[in-house]
Amino acid sequence: MTTNRRTFVIQSVLGASAIAASGLAKAQTMLKDEDPTAVALGYKTDGTKTDTKKYPKYAAGQICSNCALYQGKPADAAGGCPLFAGKQVAGKGWCSAYAKKG
Repeated sequence: MTTNRRTFVIQSVLGASAIAASGLAKAQTMLKDEDPTAVALGYKTDGTKTDTKKYPKYAAGQICSNCALYQGKPADAAGGCPLFAGKQVAGKGWCSAYAKKG
C-alpha cells in the first residue's frame, strides 16, 4: 500500500509541475526592443534591423532560433531565453549574446 501511495504522490507532483510549467510558458510576454535589458544587449525583434556598426559581430543568418541560448524549437515563432527571464524572444530576433547552436 505504501508503494502505491508514494507512486501516486510522486506522479501527482510531477503532473502538477508539468501543467504549471506549460501555463507559465504560455503566460510569458514577448520581449520588446525598448526593454532595458534588450537595449543593453542590442536585441532586435527583427535581427536584420541590427545596427551593424554598433554590433559588427552580427552576420546574416544569425537569429535567436538558431542560437544556443534559445529555448524554443527552431521552427517556433518565439521561445524563451535565459538572458530575458520571464519573456519570450522572437525566433527571428538577434542580440549581442548570440552563440551558434552547435
